[in-house]
Amino acid sequence: MLHYLGKRFLLILPTIFVPLILVFLLLRLSPGDPAGMLLGDQATADQIQALRSQLGLDLPIYVQFLLWLKGIVTLDLGNSIFFRRPVLEIIPSYAVVTILLTLVALAIAIAIGIVLGLVSAMNRNKPIDRAVVIAAVLGISLPEFWFALLLIFLFAVILRWFPVAGYNPPSAGVVAFGATIFLPAMALGIRQSALMTRMMRSSMLDVLNEPYITTARAQGLPERTVIGRYAMRTAAIPMVTVVGLAAGYLLGGAVAIEIIFALPGLGRMLVEAVGRRDYPLVEGGVLTISLVLAILNLLIDIIYAILDPRIRYQ
Repeated sequence: MLHYLGKRFLLILPTIFVPLILVFLLLRLSPGDPAGMLLGDQATADQIQALRSQLGLDLPIYVQFLLWLKGIVTLDLGNSIFFRRPVLEIIPSYAVVTILLTLVALAIAIAIGIVLGLVSAMNRNKPIDRAVVIAAVLGISLPEFWFALLLIFLFAVILRWFPVAGYNPPSAGVVAFGATIFLPAMALGIRQSALMTRMMRSSMLDVLNEPYITTARAQGLPERTVIGRYAMRTAAIPMVTVVGLAAGYLLGGAVAIEIIFALPGLGRMLVEAVGRRDYPLVEGGVLTISLVLAILNLLIDIIYAILDPRIRYQ
């Protein structure tokens, strides 16, 4: 396993550096001058040029690339052009919000997907099965921002159970944190829950037709044991893939939800940083997302080996 983890770590490096290089080039080639945006319309050409020299933006692009690469290797991501602070001091507070939002949304999606998928599979071709399938199709078809607006209108405007927008960190208390994270997480995770419901239903139907399930039932084992110990363990293997893909999707797709609910997350920060042409902050944000996605993929591979003893990594 250690040998496999070492090989997987080496494969992670291209996954991280390829998007970073693309972002570096696209930022430099896109129109807009960070120095001009920072100084405003009243700045003179000499003032803009002096700031460009101070920020190193007047250097040839290959020199900027080498300096940027050196900074990544030495864990020095530079200072934000707009905030005038080290990027490594700015990123964590934004990244924590996005990671918490993703984890809560993923937990909601997994819970809904497993429960509804299991209920649907155990009641195949019955009215409840058809209702779950229809709900899953609708959930897949509708975008997250539509769910977000619907949840705000229903639970924040009409019922007034939750605030319309804003964010309370976990340090403010479980209730205060949950009040500001539940609606965004629900809006973000409900579409993935629909995908997991369909996958769980399909996996369970396949497993329930396996000979070893028939044998377990013929031996007189309780249905709870047959489903919980044997069927669920096998059906969970395809779900692991879906959960891994969903985690990456939720992490990268939280931008719209963070903007709608005014959450100080990484996606919202990246949008604002791109608008300001804050090169170091954008690159630091993309690096953070790439690292988290790479770690998630590695965890998924390890979970495969835990769930299925037939899998042996050489």
